[in-house]
Amino acid sequence: MELYQLRSFVTVAQLRHLTRAAEKLHLSQPALSGHIKALEDEFQLTLFERSSSGMQLTPSGLRLLAAAERTLAAAQSLRNDARAIRGTVTGVVSVGTLSDPEFLRLGRFAAATMERHPLLQMQFHREVSGAAFERVRDGDLDASFYYGDRSDPTIAGVHLTEIAYRVVAPIDWAPRIGPAGWAEIEREPWILTPSISTHWELANGLFRTYGVSPAKVVEADDENVIASLVTSGTGMALMREDIALEKANAGTICLWNDVRVTTTLQFIHQEDRAEDPALHALVDVLRDVWHLPA
Repeated sequence: MELYQLRSFVTVAQLRHLTRAAEKLHLSQPALSGHIKALEDEFQLTLFERSSSGMQLTPSGLRLLAAAERTLAAAQSLRNDARAIRGTVTGVVSVGTLSDPEFLRLGRFAAATMERHPLLQMQFHREVSGAAFERVRDGDLDASFYYGDRSDPTIAGVHLTEIAYRVVAPIDWAPRIGPAGWAEIEREPWILTPSISTHWELANGLFRTYGVSPAKVVEADDENVIASLVTSGTGMALMREDIALEKANAGTICLWNDVRVTTTLQFIHQEDRAEDPALHALVDVLRDVWHLPA
């Protein structure tokens, strides 16, 4: 049981509407529904009755609501005490984001930061991964999410998770792609990202390993766009494994062989700003959102 799950439960109970609760919490509806489902599974109770008119608490949910509210109030009191001890964090921070905010847990990150540090203003800027790295290095961004393992002594990073990519193709290509080797795959059209992106580095590292040079037919810098182009039959691509498996199971794309390449998702900032109160606060929040050790 997590505090953010209790917060979701209480908010839905108060608003009696999933969409309005999701908007208030800056979450997607599937994410909010997942919080409620996780609590119901853990408690082995049904908390809400879902109907066309909204979300109604069950008798079990009604009995637990007061306890959940007390728990959240106690947690907030503890945060307030800690804030008073360490001093309030203020200022404006600019943070680079990548193409999939749900995967980055951006909504939870923003909501938790606003709750803990109400005087800290956040500005989000969507970037391609390589450009994000350069803007952090050059001081144009205070911090950024970043795909990759670039070594630069001036940049510090918090490792959030490992990401795997798979080689995918349109589903109609399965009969010829299935038995194909790299010599045949090289002749297929490919969808690639700009050369400044980590995605491009992964793809070209893979190509160098197997000594091939596929022809790029389309350039796209967004994972959702790449997925759409593959699904529509435009070409082959590297696709994040969770997206690739979901679409393969839905029968809209096919996976080619068991080729798998990995990189990391990091939150980066300049090394010499590690003790900056605002950046320190963001890193602490991220560790909680991603359930990382302190």
